Amino acid sequence: MNRIALLGQPNSGKSTVFNQLTGSRQHVGNWPGKTVEKKDGTYSYKDAQYMVTDLPGSYGLSGNSDEEIITERFIKGGEADLICVLVDSSQLERSMYMLADFAGMDVPAILILNMMDVAAVQGKKINEKLLSERLGIPVLPFTAADGKGYEDLKTLIEQELKHPHKLVTKPDTALEENLKAEERMVAEGNSKYAWISKLLDGVMISSGKEFKLSKFDNLLLKPFWGKIVTIGIILVGFLAAMLIMSPFMSVAGMLPKLLGKPIADLLGGLHVHPWLVSVFSLLLPNTLYFCISMAAFVFGVNIVFGFLEEIGFLARAAYQFDGALSKLGLQGKAVAPILMGMGCTIGGASGTRVMDNWGQKMLTMMVVWAVPCASIWSIIPVISGMFFPAWGTALVCLGIIVYIFVLMFIVSKVFGGRLVPEGSRSGMIMELPPYHKAHWKYIIKEAWIKCFDMFKRALKTVTLVSVIFWIFSFSPSGNVESSLLYKVGTFIEPVTKFFGMGWQTFMAFISAAFAKEAVLGTLNAVFAGQSNVADVAFNASSLGVDKAALSAVMTQTISQAEALAFMFACTFSVPCLMALSTTYKESHSFAWTAKTAGFYVGASLVLSCIVYHIASLFMG
Repeated sequence: MNRIALLGQPNSGKSTVFNQLTGSRQHVGNWPGKTVEKKDGTYSYKDAQYMVTDLPGSYGLSGNSDEEIITERFIKGGEADLICVLVDSSQLERSMYMLADFAGMDVPAILILNMMDVAAVQGKKINEKLLSERLGIPVLPFTAADGKGYEDLKTLIEQELKHPHKLVTKPDTALEENLKAEERMVAEGNSKYAWISKLLDGVMISSGKEFKLSKFDNLLLKPFWGKIVTIGIILVGFLAAMLIMSPFMSVAGMLPKLLGKPIADLLGGLHVHPWLVSVFSLLLPNTLYFCISMAAFVFGVNIVFGFLEEIGFLARAAYQFDGALSKLGLQGKAVAPILMGMGCTIGGASGTRVMDNWGQKMLTMMVVWAVPCASIWSIIPVISGMFFPAWGTALVCLGIIVYIFVLMFIVSKVFGGRLVPEGSRSGMIMELPPYHKAHWKYIIKEAWIKCFDMFKRALKTVTLVSVIFWIFSFSPSGNVESSLLYKVGTFIEPVTKFFGMGWQTFMAFISAAFAKEAVLGTLNAVFAGQSNVADVAFNASSLGVDKAALSAVMTQTISQAEALAFMFACTFSVPCLMALSTTYKESHSFAWTAKTAGFYVGASLVLSCIVYHIASLFMG
């Protein structure tokens, strides 16, 4: 099989070319022993098969990060027959720095001048023929996102594999031997930029038109009001994603009702065991509903993020919040998924696709988990209102908000050093891209690929975890005391009591990790005994809860301190099963998904313990 590799800096368009070439025929994981994303895919052209590797995005090949080390070893190891180097035509001089690093390697290559449409908007013209003559390799003007020109690209790749070309020029790396390490680094950088300037002399011609910031940009880039406007736009984007997903979710929501009773009647008539009847009539249809809803949300989020990224808005959002988020080891781009997480953790996790590398992406997902989703805010005021007056509930909500920032800081300190090492962190240096039209065909295609991939992965994960939860929560009699969950809960109650939760609240804590919407129903089941925990978990939205009756029972059964500990534990534990599945799908790492879940469960129990014992001193 012909093996080609895509090389370029972050945001050079590598992922776009990779997805357009390979479609759904791709495998994404991590490089062996590294927390760096590895993407391989295949495509066929004229009866020949091609393997494409999307090399990790990095700004050079000097070996200063895992991404650079992996990329350098891959190229020098001769694992690819042809290297396709992508550069951003709108920022050509800086984007060519990767080619300057690559030039020292004796490997066949072609240069792809991506984002020619953006360069045209900026009034820049590039003489690709002259550049090709100077480099000694083919140069292809390209706009990856418009979906055109891929036949030309495939033809060029086919020709180059038969008759390869290599760079005939490289930077002058002859330096004085007595230079210190820092001086040598500066001298090498200067020699590379001198080489780039010489190459581009007469190649890139600018119209000389002076680009001025629009009134909107002047507002968007203001230190205070710019942040407010940015937050507002992203939240509107979340609402747009919800609108996009709503039709799919509505149709999917009919499945449990349409399939449940006919399946139950059929299996009941065949005298199938009640447990299996419940699995096939309730669990599986609802699992299908969960997975379709999750995939639909990912579809909506990717359309919104794709649009905001395409038109140039995300670059401005990144600029606004880069300084603040750098304290967490993140880039400014992380602001979008973090804000999306306020609505739904699934959206926040899937929105991390905009991050430059896997480490940034994984750390952002872990930080997103610290942000309580909208479902939490629908149950915390209800539970708090049972035990505290209005001002007390306001204090509980304020305490949760304060702890969000504390937890973000803790997460960054615990995991940031491994995922985003100090030496690889740097502030953003960027040219503000001009606004331009979005390529809707590309955006929708990309969103559909991610949506379908999410559905396939979620179906496996959600079904497995749902069956496990079902085994523990199912009760043949409908009485919670005959379930395994009750038996396990009461057995370990001496331990959970130390963390501030009795068996009832601990069972609700467990169900909250499945779906936050199930919490009130689970509390109703374990305190009032009016419903089956399994039914509650899978039909949370359709089962009503008498809040007044539940309040009367709970306030007589547990203390204010336990209620407070439960609320904090529930808020900051695993967001939900679908968020867990999304994190696994986006990270492609079972180990790091397990670490994330384990950390949040452990941290929430520690938080619950602290809150309970401190509150007990004042509340009794």
